Amino acid sequence: MLSLAILKQSLSMALQNIKANKMRSFLTMLGIIIGVAAVIGLITIVQSVSNQMMGEFSNLGAGTLNISTRASVMKEGLSETDMQLLMEVEGVEGLSPTVALTTSSVAGTEVYEETSVEGKNALFFTHNSDSIIAGRAFSELDMSGDTYVCIVDQNYVKNALLGKQVLGAEILVHGYRYTIVGIQKNSDNLMGFMTDNSELAGTILVPYKNALAMTGNGFVNNVEVYVEPQADISRVETDLRAVLKNIYNENTDFFSIFNMSSLMDMMNDVYSMMGGLLGGIASIALVVGGIGIMNMMLVSVSERTKEIGLRKALGAEPARIQIQFLIESIVLSMVGGFIGILLGLLIAAVAAQMMDAKFAISGGAILLGFGFSAGVGIIFGWMPAKRASELNPIDALRAE
Repeated sequence: MLSLAILKQSLSMALQNIKANKMRSFLTMLGIIIGVAAVIGLITIVQSVSNQMMGEFSNLGAGTLNISTRASVMKEGLSETDMQLLMEVEGVEGLSPTVALTTSSVAGTEVYEETSVEGKNALFFTHNSDSIIAGRAFSELDMSGDTYVCIVDQNYVKNALLGKQVLGAEILVHGYRYTIVGIQKNSDNLMGFMTDNSELAGTILVPYKNALAMTGNGFVNNVEVYVEPQADISRVETDLRAVLKNIYNENTDFFSIFNMSSLMDMMNDVYSMMGGLLGGIASIALVVGGIGIMNMMLVSVSERTKEIGLRKALGAEPARIQIQFLIESIVLSMVGGFIGILLGLLIAAVAAQMMDAKFAISGGAILLGFGFSAGVGIIFGWMPAKRASELNPIDALRAE
């Protein structure tokens, strides 16, 4: 049984031998450094991008369901009665209808023919309170359809109201006079990024019943469903589908439900697969580095044959000789792994900065890097260490 003192002595001797052959040791570690840096860098980059994308999807509405309908022969969309039926589904916290159209607006003496108008209710701002950067959001008192207040986004402020008093100002929207009560920040979520609004003056939000009056049909085609935190979102989705099937006389062609949580789960799986695949590919460099360590250790055994023979002649047990070379292999691998981890994190930080993603250190990737390093040292150092331990002392002492 090897004592702690013997292990310390073996470690000290291993460090001395590595120090005595600096260049060869560095070149041997280079494969491990490159391999670990590649594994850490790629996994960390994927993790950072994944976190950013999940955040974007979360901004689109994690824990919500989005219902879209289209006109049929019998129905142009969802009525107030239909939405009340959806509201009664167990687990539904509330509904936020969206009515969208493009119409004209007038700010001062300027007419803007292409202005996006969206009808929202007060509940939308309860779940998106951070979207208002100045003024106030809609309240329940604004939802009667007789209150003419609006919220403008930053694009509309820039294009139509720059240099003017915004809050409290009056503008014409679709021929109706509205008072601006709030300013909404521009959308920085994925949907806003994918939508081209360059030809529009901006977006004006009005109470959804006012927007319905502008469209002239009184039906809603898009509804965001907020699900209670403790509710099973999949079950709520199933129940909503049942209600919609009844509304549309069992015809499922005129409605769809988009579950953001399911999409996020799928994206998580995709990113996990990507991380595993890239990590696996990068691990090939670790195998190459391990072969380099094995080659150096075999050379070291050949160079130190007389030393091994002398130690055996003086009574050193084969196990002690074996542990000596095995520790040397592990130290080489672990030092290379530590440098590789630092280099990989540096590469990932620079890449995250270039991609404008938030740098996120993956603890699992670091543990994987250390584990790989130790594993490579043990696996590829075992054979040279075993060969050293099996040398015949008499033959070893005769070696030139």
